[in-house]
Amino acid sequence: MNRPTPTTEHLGKSRSDKGRAAYEVGCSAEDGVAAEYQRRGYRLLNRRWRGEAGEIDLIFQNSHGIVCVEVKRARNFDAAFSRVTPRQQARLFAAAEEYAAGQPGGTLTDIRFDVAAVDQRGMIEILENAFA
Repeated sequence: MNRPTPTTEHLGKSRSDKGRAAYEVGCSAEDGVAAEYQRRGYRLLNRRWRGEAGEIDLIFQNSHGIVCVEVKRARNFDAAFSRVTPRQQARLFAAAEEYAAGQPGGTLTDIRFDVAAVDQRGMIEILENAFA
């Protein structure tokens, strides 16, 4: 039986569909995490803030300062937390420094870094001050 050879265009569509699905799942995870922080009294400042150094998923403010949150979704919490690499930590630090430079306190602004893991059931676990 002769089957047509897949074209690059066809492969691109399936990759695009997978990428779109991953994007939507990521947005859903971020929505849940944002709602949890707001329930705890944090004020949402930015979603997917992008600077020269990179992107910060969620940025909140509480009475102590700014909280930058990296959201990771995986089948379980351990897998999600393990996806935050040292390289990604460095990118987050650089992006947060860039963000802080635009704040009234400048680079002296108090910043905390949290990692929020979302499992396949949509449950959330937050590791506060994750890189301390």
